[in-house]
Amino acid sequence: MESRSVNSTYFQASFITSAAKLSQSPEDTGYEIAFAGRSNAGKSSAINTLCQQTALARTSRTPGRTQLLNFFRIDDQRRLVDLPGYGYAAVAQDIKADWQGALADYLEKRECLRGVILMMDSRHPLKDYDIQMLEWANHIEIPVHVLLTKVDKLNRKEQAISLERVDAALKEFSLEFSVQLFSSLKRWGVDEAHEKLDQWFEL
Repeated sequence: MESRSVNSTYFQASFITSAAKLSQSPEDTGYEIAFAGRSNAGKSSAINTLCQQTALARTSRTPGRTQLLNFFRIDDQRRLVDLPGYGYAAVAQDIKADWQGALADYLEKRECLRGVILMMDSRHPLKDYDIQMLEWANHIEIPVHVLLTKVDKLNRKEQAISLERVDAALKEFSLEFSVQLFSSLKRWGVDEAHEKLDQWFEL
């Protein structure tokens, strides 16, 4: 599972802007891949790991910190987007409504969106909000690739069980949905994730 990634395409990623609503986003052209997931599922850490940077996307021990659409430039035509985390109950309801409204607008209206990388904690996958996100993506016909994060906290048997469980669930939704094991801490699964990004970015 160890990664020996030599794909440097993503290492030049740079922050562009943050948007509180869709109208503040960069021009809707080219290709975008969005990163989604429950608060504290490892979204920002995964972006940093895939781009081999330590502080490209802001990470926090406090769930619910990412409340904006954060855009990162790969090249003139390609961007990664860190979406607001969902499912954290301690966030004030009006703030939660605002950022989940921005999330909904982005997923439903963004023409350049090519796919969603969905983060799930491998120890607790397929929570209610995860299922809702899969149903939503299936409805709007956007492909999803699941990163089962924090797999370094599981033994090999537990990893296999988690992977099999999520893979079976995804097959119930769409053939466009896929899943892999991933660890930002150990840099496991980076090559496989890069291959999916390459596919969607048409690199």
